[in-house]
Amino acid sequence: MSVTAPITQDVHTIPRKLPEGPQNLIGLTREAMRDALIAHGTPEKQAKMRVGQIWQWIYGWGVRDFAEMTNLSKAFRAELAENFVIEIPEVVTRQVSEDGTRKYLVRIAGGHEVEIVYIPEEGRGTLCVSSQVGCTLTCSFCHTGTQKLVRNLTAGEIIGQVLVARDDLGEWPEIGAKNVEGRLLSNIVLMGMGEPLYNFENVRDAMKIAMDPEGIQLSRRRITLSTSGVVPEIARTAEEIGCQLAISFHATTDEVRDKLVPINKKWNLEVLLEALRSYPKVSNSERITFEYVMLHGVNDSDEDAHRLVELIKGIPAKINLIPFNEWPGAPYKRSSNNRIRAFSEIVYNAGYASPVRKPRGEDIMAACGQLKSATERSRKSRKQIEAEAGLS
Repeated sequence: MSVTAPITQDVHTIPRKLPEGPQNLIGLTREAMRDALIAHGTPEKQAKMRVGQIWQWIYGWGVRDFAEMTNLSKAFRAELAENFVIEIPEVVTRQVSEDGTRKYLVRIAGGHEVEIVYIPEEGRGTLCVSSQVGCTLTCSFCHTGTQKLVRNLTAGEIIGQVLVARDDLGEWPEIGAKNVEGRLLSNIVLMGMGEPLYNFENVRDAMKIAMDPEGIQLSRRRITLSTSGVVPEIARTAEEIGCQLAISFHATTDEVRDKLVPINKKWNLEVLLEALRSYPKVSNSERITFEYVMLHGVNDSDEDAHRLVELIKGIPAKINLIPFNEWPGAPYKRSSNNRIRAFSEIVYNAGYASPVRKPRGEDIMAACGQLKSATERSRKSRKQIEAEAGLS
């Protein structure tokens, strides 16, 4: 193998200043919203009730105008409009694939852009959400990884992607109604642009909003967080989010994984697998998903399949085999269908589910590993980035 990539660097979250103008309510946890209301004069005894009312309007019915929140007094609505806003990312482009997959390019604070993908399937609809502008991991097979990291997304920008999709799908219940059954957006996967565990707090807060029983109401089992292996945050994911876990695994030796997933140089296979074996949420009903991209002549041999089975022994798991989604200038080729089938059979015969992921949205560059903002930003100084995002 000739392709190498530099080791990733940790991303340090930059503390956020309190906003000088109206504060966006999107992305605030219930506790944070309560504190914000109190700070702007809402009596403490009323604050919890007010949060519940506002929450239902925003996350239950998709309302963005305080004037429509008719169970609040006119005076209180005026106060809210003076001190707060309800803003979600702006849709720049919307593309629909031949297979029904939708890809949205959305603009966030500072003029930066990220991509969201909605994948409709029989009986479910999955939204692939981004957590960073660009990515720091430089995985050599991933188009997103060729875009440098600009900044972490806020909790509001993460949950805002869910609201964008629900708007487009027309999936808000009528005001006063409960959520309908048979939802179009039934699952969230944190598998878009970025490494979610390098933006832990914002991802956690956004997913708590998604799981809230009085708002979007997604079960924790319908949310999957995919990480390349940020080991120190793996146990924390179980404790503070409680969602399903997927691992971008992709190789069965440190030598190959160092090149495909450079974070492996920091936390190698042995360290990663030890963390997964002790993952608090692992049980036979909550398996860890191992994602494995199939690269011709790189990681797709029978020997790799047998090694994979040995490595994950003792971990309740399923293996998602992902045919490589090629992109312009990609240094790899997709494994043949016969090779993928042979690999899958070895894994399956060892007792593990080994579905082959059907590529979706390839015609609009929306498939796994293909996401990359169409208008990449030039490298900016930290000071410029901070100024644009309102950071200090």
